[in-house]
Amino acid sequence: MHAQDLAILRGLVSVAWADGRVADEEHQVIDALLSAYEASPSEAREIHKFAESKRSIDDIDLHELSAGDRRVLLQHAVLLTFIDGEQHAKEKELLTDLVEKLRIPAVEAERIVSAAEQRAKHMLQHL
Repeated sequence: MHAQDLAILRGLVSVAWADGRVADEEHQVIDALLSAYEASPSEAREIHKFAESKRSIDDIDLHELSAGDRRVLLQHAVLLTFIDGEQHAKEKELLTDLVEKLRIPAVEAERIVSAAEQRAKHMLQHL
């Protein structure tokens, strides 16, 4: 697994903590991504250990993320905020803060978030 993939997953853990806890569904998404990224057992343990403690977007290390990786993180983060069936106000606020943290221009971020929200809502209809 590449270092930037680990950084994306650590970023998603930070997003999962937005409401003060990591729900089972959020753990499942993170585990699915660990599998998709072909994480080794030690990498998976690293992410699980990271997820044990309360995190915030301040825990995201921008130096580990390219411009493209930051956009992937934002897309995944939007999907993660819908995992329980709805996007809460605190999660929307976190996404706004995340866009700023990731230094994605506002116009571009709006397009990314809008497209990811549409995908998430579409996927929810099929679950």
